[in-house]
Amino acid sequence: MLRSSQPLTGPNRKRCHEDEMLLGTVLDEGERGFIIDTRSAQAAKQARMTGGGTEPKSSYPQWKRLHRPLERGRPLQESFIKLVEACNDTSINMDRWLSRLESSRWLSHVKAALSTACLAAQCMDREEASVLVHGAEGTDTTLLVTALAQVILDPSCRTLGGFQGLLEREWIEAGHPFHLRCARSAYSHARLKQEAPLFLLFLDCVWQLSHQFPFSLEFSERLLLTLFDNAYASAYGTFLCNNEKERRVGCLCKVKESTHSLWAWLNQPGEKKKYLNPLYSHNALVIWPSVEPQSIQLWQGLFFRWIRSSQYLDEAWAETQRLVEAN
Repeated sequence: MLRSSQPLTGPNRKRCHEDEMLLGTVLDEGERGFIIDTRSAQAAKQARMTGGGTEPKSSYPQWKRLHRPLERGRPLQESFIKLVEACNDTSINMDRWLSRLESSRWLSHVKAALSTACLAAQCMDREEASVLVHGAEGTDTTLLVTALAQVILDPSCRTLGGFQGLLEREWIEAGHPFHLRCARSAYSHARLKQEAPLFLLFLDCVWQLSHQFPFSLEFSERLLLTLFDNAYASAYGTFLCNNEKERRVGCLCKVKESTHSLWAWLNQPGEKKKYLNPLYSHNALVIWPSVEPQSIQLWQGLFFRWIRSSQYLDEAWAETQRLVEAN
């Protein structure tokens, strides 16, 4: 699996022989690969006017391009805001609430992300083909798809340590602009153009996987909630800034010198056990999630977190952990 930003073909359909050679070396003679573009065909075509575009079929004859559009900017942020507003409104009846949930389209975004990740995983697992994923800059929906596909395919990414490594590799080092995307929450009245809850959407999709495969992920929902909290407001430097360059050499931030790592705190023995799934059993198989409407659930542990008491769920979880340890 490869990931990249869009090719800079522009309106004159410029070629890049280095790119063509690079992708050509990935495939042997007679093999084929798939390019999954997370933009619509129309959006990719329009991007040519500003210097971007797509891979010309004539220059990449062994690669088949598939468009699977995923929202990444203002529409996704507005969806998040509408969902939070609906969850906070306890005065409406169930029919009205379900209508607001549907109109927020948040679960549609979850379904689209999981579907696209499954497509990438199927190309690799069932077609035994190489896959290149890209969107525009390659730092938003591209990372969403590649990270989810690895959780689906690779059991090591479903362990606590492997999942941390996945986040470091596919989100932090790959340059997801956390500072811009998570500058404010859904409660803010500010509407920044760069803000979008891509990382939250990823965590929601991982929660869907944990909900459908409760024995296959070593970590618990508590880890996902902690990651959400730290992406928006953290005492650690792991999710600060927009890329590794800013973290390492930024004269103002000095993240590496001035902050501690979230992973170092999570991996302390006393803390680590709080984030483990007591029901975990190693599963070496690929986990294929269902994306049927009845299978995609609202993540109540997050979106109802400050509305509905979690006392009984916490007690049940603690009892489950006690019983597992006793056996």
